[in-house]
Amino acid sequence: MEPRTQCRRLNALGAVIAFALIGYALFAQHVQGYEPCLLCVFQRIAMIALGIFFAAAAIHAPAKVGAHIYKILGMAIAAIGAGIAARHLYLQYTPSTGYGSCGPSGMGGVLYLINILGPRSALHKIFYPTGSCATVDWTFLGLSMPGWVLLWFVALGDLTFFANRRR
Repeated sequence: MEPRTQCRRLNALGAVIAFALIGYALFAQHVQGYEPCLLCVFQRIAMIALGIFFAAAAIHAPAKVGAHIYKILGMAIAAIGAGIAARHLYLQYTPSTGYGSCGPSGMGGVLYLINILGPRSALHKIFYPTGSCATVDWTFLGLSMPGWVLLWFVALGDLTFFANRRR
């Protein structure tokens, strides 16, 4: 297979995975009723950025120098997301740190808040740390959602490396 075709396919796979994870996060919030905290929101932002990065790399299918730049940027985005998820895990498994309240509750009502409070007050309300990052509401195979997100950021960081390495 031609290297640029492989690059395009692997980056497209990364975009699909990242956006599927965001889709599940929205499903968990709006259908299953799990309210995100501020760190959850920041993890979503990092995952969306990573998905956009993968989509751009898939469309561009860069050559040598471009691939190297994509590799560095993608790994940086994944590292930032992994750091946020690791911090979230730390708060969940050591709640005695005194910083159990880190984010907003009721994120599903963002538009409602903007209509009632106005944009400035609504943004303050959304990002003011009132939700609890220390609470573990969801687990799968013994790992909470930030734990899974951390694993996905590591895996997608690896995918970034392999999809955009020099050939």
